[in-house]
Amino acid sequence: MRTRLRMLIAAVVLVSMVLSASGAHYHTHRHHRLEDVALTEETDVRAQRNKRSTNGDDDKNALMLADAPDDSGPLQPVGDPSDLPTCLLCVCLTGSVYCEEVDPDMTSVPTLPKETNYLYARYNKIKKITAKDFGDIVTLKRIDFTGNIISEIEDGAFAKLTMLEELSLAENQLAKLPMLPAKLTAFNANHNKLKTKGVKANAFKKLNKLLHLYLAHNELEAVPLIPETVRTLHLQNNNISTVSTDTFCKSNDTYYIRPNMNEIRMDGNPINLGQYPNSFICLQSLPIGRYQ
Repeated sequence: MRTRLRMLIAAVVLVSMVLSASGAHYHTHRHHRLEDVALTEETDVRAQRNKRSTNGDDDKNALMLADAPDDSGPLQPVGDPSDLPTCLLCVCLTGSVYCEEVDPDMTSVPTLPKETNYLYARYNKIKKITAKDFGDIVTLKRIDFTGNIISEIEDGAFAKLTMLEELSLAENQLAKLPMLPAKLTAFNANHNKLKTKGVKANAFKKLNKLLHLYLAHNELEAVPLIPETVRTLHLQNNNISTVSTDTFCKSNDTYYIRPNMNEIRMDGNPINLGQYPNSFICLQSLPIGRYQ
């Protein structure tokens, strides 16, 4: 009986020890498992934070890259300002180029856009007009170089400008004229240094559409040959001291009338127009000038 009781007690104690050990192991395992879960969750949280941070940096970097200037090419033109394209120095409208008082100084004829009709390059420092300046621009109808320092125009500079109607070279330093385009209706060379020897005998002869010719304030000693079509002729303030019957009229035709010319200015010349009455009998109005 005692033996059985001892065996029963031993069995109970053994079972208790096993259960206790098993519980302890369960709690220990559960604790470690909870710690592992917490660590895993914390790791995941950190990973998410790092990811958000990384994404934020990436987004920020992407934004910075998007806002950053493109270094593939210069934002501003570089080099000598005089090398800038014409339409950055000048005002270019449809068919018209305005290059007036350009800064920095414009010293040569600018390269023009194709199909330019009108060029206004007044009050610059252009010194010379070359045969290449208008080589490809045959559409020009009007050119104005007033107020430059042009002293030379190469032969053939205007040869290809078959559509040119108006040309102003006023207020320059020209001592002679090149061959002019045949379709000119108005030519202005006031305030230059032109002398008679610098104007070819046929400089204006073939300009059968010329209406207005301005040669005032030069050094001409004689009146050049004037086409029949001319209506306005300004020759004031030159060195003209004489005229002939053939200057405006025709000595061999006393019935000849010059109907188109209605304004001739010869004031400011040393000539006394009263001494040449036969030189004006074909005109509808007398030239403006000194008659005594």
